[in-house]
Amino acid sequence: MKQLMGVINLDHELDHLNELTYFRCGAAVPFASRYRLIDFVLSNMMHAELESVGVFVRRKYRSLMDHLGDGKSWDMNRKHGGLFILPPDWNDPTDTSLGDLQHYHNNLDFFKRASAKYIVHSGSQHINTADFQKVFDYHIQKGADVTLVYKKIDQLQPEHDPCLRLEVGEDGFVTNIHQEKTHPNVYLDLFIMEKELFLQQVEYCIAHGESYFFRDAIQKRRGNFKIAAYEYTGYHAVINSVASYYKNSLELLKREEYLSLFRDNPIQTKIKYEAPTRYLESANVSNSLVANGCVIAGTVENSVIFRGVQIHKGARVVNSVVMQKCVIEEDAVIENVILDKDVQLSRDRILVGDSKRPFVIAKSSKM
Repeated sequence: MKQLMGVINLDHELDHLNELTYFRCGAAVPFASRYRLIDFVLSNMMHAELESVGVFVRRKYRSLMDHLGDGKSWDMNRKHGGLFILPPDWNDPTDTSLGDLQHYHNNLDFFKRASAKYIVHSGSQHINTADFQKVFDYHIQKGADVTLVYKKIDQLQPEHDPCLRLEVGEDGFVTNIHQEKTHPNVYLDLFIMEKELFLQQVEYCIAHGESYFFRDAIQKRRGNFKIAAYEYTGYHAVINSVASYYKNSLELLKREEYLSLFRDNPIQTKIKYEAPTRYLESANVSNSLVANGCVIAGTVENSVIFRGVQIHKGARVVNSVVMQKCVIEEDAVIENVILDKDVQLSRDRILVGDSKRPFVIAKSSKM
């Protein structure tokens, strides 16, 4: 869609995933046996055929850059537009901007060179399958300055507590933005706005010593804009803690949840050519999500297994998430555990966490 360009802002996404973000930013955390968290919003932008997408990241972005590459996996390796990874580059000695406004001020060329008239702005913590074309059509139909996307949550969970909430009038416009934990309308950290208005507000906020675009330009000054609210009704998960990551990973073992996320549009990720998983004669696998390239000789129950994992004979993996290239040796047992990449678990080792607070083993650990 030539009228829209994408902004994926990771600046405010803190390291709430503890060991899982020791060596990477949150957007690069693996999810659903073969993906990274950023793949979902990037795939939504790909399906909407956005002209160009900028990823703004401040720290721990080496893993993310390696994953995204030139954007080919999302059809964004183009001569004009495409994917731009924009790490911090503060080279203007007169710059007084703060917070995420620094990214926008120091990358004005990215916005000005794009022919798109509108911006779709998102983070990576809210996994969804929003149709940006439908959101954009709604934005135009309402004649709004800004359109915010939200979902009405029937059963609020602890991961929703930090999320902003929207109060919406009968006319479809936002009447308030707040953080009342009992309010069901959870804001998905996703909005559409005209590019020129966006840049005007960036400059206004910088001139007034502000730090964060959404909080200072939209939430604090909502009375200055016509803010429409688009209700999204599809799959939604918030990944903002280890507990929410673990819970939502295992929720995908439910067929209806899995289909809700993957049925309508394919999710793209970095391509890795690996052989199919080998299930040896002693393997016993049930109700699990297993990626390719694995060798399984043990027992796997209710678990998510990423690429290249080796589970030896006699080993048991129950209610766990095992990331890429982990090795679980003979007769080892893990239950309610998250193993980050390249963990080696020695023979006869037993690790048992709690279903509400899983035991997390950091990347490349040997135990």
